[in-house]
Amino acid sequence: MSRIGKRPIPIPQKVTVTIEGQHVAVKGPKGELSRILPSEVEVIQEDSSILVNRRNDSRPARQRHGLCRTLVANMVEGVSNGFQKRLEIQGVGYRAQVQGRNLVLNVGYSHQVQIEPPEGIQLAVENNTNVIVTGIDKEAVGNISAKIRSVRPPEPYKGKGIRYAGEFVRRKAGKAGKK
Repeated sequence: MSRIGKRPIPIPQKVTVTIEGQHVAVKGPKGELSRILPSEVEVIQEDSSILVNRRNDSRPARQRHGLCRTLVANMVEGVSNGFQKRLEIQGVGYRAQVQGRNLVLNVGYSHQVQIEPPEGIQLAVENNTNVIVTGIDKEAVGNISAKIRSVRPPEPYKGKGIRYAGEFVRRKAGKAGKK
């Protein structure tokens, strides 16, 4: 039995869960999320918790058991608290700003890079160098954060670029000069 899959998901106050076959909809104070789960698992609501069980012991069912439980738990967490990712921009002259809904990055290219967030994702900038990505869908928050980081990933020689807050970048020595 999957260790993660067999754990019940507690439903907080102000969150309602609707289960219709394989379609799971979660509504809370921050918004509403829904997802269709694979047929190998079944979702059951008992009192103030949700259980995710697998229908049989086939390999695909065992593979998806823990995944589906985590997806439903992330939906419940997202509509009640939301998710947030922080990115740091390091480098001389590198900065970010928000224009309307779009994020505009100046990261050493000959042009500014504009990133338009998907629906339900908010972008904010602190001190021109810290970007905060917030939303209720964990997958979308992670995807847009990865997209922002991919504009200028941190390089190993000077450490310049966009990195996640707290990310460690291994540094290299560079060229050893002439004597």
